[in-house]
Amino acid sequence: MTPEEQNQVQQLIRAIPEIADVRVQPQRLGGLTNRVYALGEYVLRIPGNGTEEYINRAHEVTMARAAATAGVSPQVIYANAQSGIMITRLVNGVTMSPQKFKSAARSIVRAGQALSTLHHSQSAFPSRFELFAVMDDYGKILSAKNYALPDGYHQAVQSAENIRKALACSPTPLVPCHCDPLCENFLDDGERMWIVDWEYGGMNDPMWDLGDLSVEGAFTLEQDEALLQAYFGGGSGSAADRGRMVIYKAMCDLLWALWGLIQHANNNPAEDFAVYAAKRFQRCQELLATKDFARHLKAVTA
Repeated sequence: MTPEEQNQVQQLIRAIPEIADVRVQPQRLGGLTNRVYALGEYVLRIPGNGTEEYINRAHEVTMARAAATAGVSPQVIYANAQSGIMITRLVNGVTMSPQKFKSAARSIVRAGQALSTLHHSQSAFPSRFELFAVMDDYGKILSAKNYALPDGYHQAVQSAENIRKALACSPTPLVPCHCDPLCENFLDDGERMWIVDWEYGGMNDPMWDLGDLSVEGAFTLEQDEALLQAYFGGGSGSAADRGRMVIYKAMCDLLWALWGLIQHANNNPAEDFAVYAAKRFQRCQELLATKDFARHLKAVTA
């Protein structure tokens, strides 16, 4: 942390009554778009520049509180929907990564159980995660920035339209979903899995969360099976469930490729987002071209 950053965080702490008496040295934590700090038993989140273009902070606060009530997310101590500042209780757990998921089979089980608890909590999230509408919105944001879309984008969008029609043939009840299950948004305390960061949450098809987590963790077929078994309480779901999970693997890569291009256009220094977007877009195209994908798509329409 630079002296300027330390001074800004300290001033912010003193301005918030809930943590004004905290006297520990802030420690910078991870985060791709936001600045996150550990403050003793609390975590402070400062939103990143440009996130107001696509994040509804009032909705985020409501969803974070609902997830905490459901028992899958830390308690919200303070939240300001205007500034985006949020303070939550610190979880003493391991921040997950693809590597940590691969080396800890029980973590995948706990993740599946946590997602099942969230999806069955009957919470009414204030927003609906409209996959195809969000992709359209991201495209508009990029167009407004005069940012060139990647080669093959329009063909992928056409494939997405065919997928949209297939999913419409077999609609499923919407449930409260995280919608951005990066491995790093899961914290394992050894007994239960906690889920953090509710910026993109909304009512959604539950298989989105499973498919997205599988992609983010680069799960093998065996790990996918363990996730499904944990989620369904020992069952493995129907062929349509599995099909939707695989479909969403492709669609989440397409979605987050566009998101990555927005971060690159906003000059977000956290990562090389041009490379990030290119890798995700390529992975999406590769999955769409497989024979297995066509089989899963057929199972959904059936």
